Amino acid sequence: MNSGMKLLIAGGHLIDPAAQENTGMSILIEDGRVAAWIGPNETAPEGCEIFDASGLLVAPGFIDMHVHLREPGQEHKETIASGCAAAVAGGWTSVCPMPNTQPVNDNAAITRYMIEQAERAGLANVFPIGAITKSSDGGELAEMGEMKAAGAVAVSDDGRPVPNAGMMRRAMQYAKDFDLPVIDHCEDKSLSSGGVMHEGKVSLLLGLKGMPALAEDIDAVRDIILARDTGAHVHIAHVSTKGTVEAVRRAKDEGLNVTCEVTPHHFTLTDRAVEDLSRGSNEGVRVPYDTNTKMAPPLRSEEHLEAVIEGLRDGTIDAIATDHAPHHADEKSLEYDRAPFGITGLETAVGLAFNELVHKGVIGLARLVELCSTNPAKIFKLEGRGTLAPGSIADVTIIDPHLVWTYTNASSLSKSKNSPFDGWQFNGGAVATVVGGKVVYRR
Repeated sequence: MNSGMKLLIAGGHLIDPAAQENTGMSILIEDGRVAAWIGPNETAPEGCEIFDASGLLVAPGFIDMHVHLREPGQEHKETIASGCAAAVAGGWTSVCPMPNTQPVNDNAAITRYMIEQAERAGLANVFPIGAITKSSDGGELAEMGEMKAAGAVAVSDDGRPVPNAGMMRRAMQYAKDFDLPVIDHCEDKSLSSGGVMHEGKVSLLLGLKGMPALAEDIDAVRDIILARDTGAHVHIAHVSTKGTVEAVRRAKDEGLNVTCEVTPHHFTLTDRAVEDLSRGSNEGVRVPYDTNTKMAPPLRSEEHLEAVIEGLRDGTIDAIATDHAPHHADEKSLEYDRAPFGITGLETAVGLAFNELVHKGVIGLARLVELCSTNPAKIFKLEGRGTLAPGSIADVTIIDPHLVWTYTNASSLSKSKNSPFDGWQFNGGAVATVVGGKVVYRR
């Protein structure tokens, strides 16, 4: 934001769990930071640009802890600029890209490159996640300290989880020295190898090889035991099983430094969507074997979805993250067995959270802000973010909880259009996104 510029977000309802505020309040922004809160009976200073937020929710900027931006190396799927455009359209002021780029983000130069590309785009903030091991091949630890100095906020080998417990233990010890969370995609590949969907009745009926819930559970339990041993902070990515939710709950009861996230697709869809994507869709169009239902971890059965919902309700789950995974249409149009795992999610996440969680009474608005902003900022130690207290960085997500809108793949700002929620109607969504005091998106 230009020096001396003032923005007043006027007449909105501020929800800031970190500052324990849930009240009608205007926010004055100067030089990219929150200057003051102004109550309904106070006079606003002159010379401000005014954003009328009457009837809208004003929240600390939403932070997506888990995205794939594909740059460098696969710019035909997504660039940092196009991914950030999709992010701000979805209400996300910051995104944290995983290291599975080509080459892998396992060094300071690539970490810096990603941040510079985001600064050039001037949309969402980018906080890269560095690799645990060089080339994410599980063999040799990457230079975590150098990546952190360059701007990395955590380490992960993402879709290539560290299979060797000895290596993972060393990684946790090393990461702890740099105060970096270790993020794990929990999947024992010896159990899930060759699988394309959740192992269960539906996979049997469809004749597709399954990925058992056990593959996630075993790895999650291993990581929690290693967290107890090392004292490191372990963050479990995209939890999808009852067993993992229960394991995290026990770890928290024990006081271990374990956190976790869930994706909107795992609290919305079950494995029945592979057989018939019309379940839950507004259009009623029946699409069996739609490769936009293929992701890792896979869509699970009803009992797992219910466990995830309960984890959101009772506080076991810390964050909502999209696992935005863009793929080119040519790749997703292959047979189910051969198509890549992953879907886009930046633009539909807030709508799904309102449809499936807020309007169904699973969570309240303050808990939604906690899941999407307060907790991600805490987990990654993003100073000045996750709150709108005076002095904080002016990243703001402005939401209309009753906005009725329809998402279409055709209108997506992502370069890739691989979402299973094409044509879905939502009740609630982001209407404006402010990054560093600048309005970068208006619906």
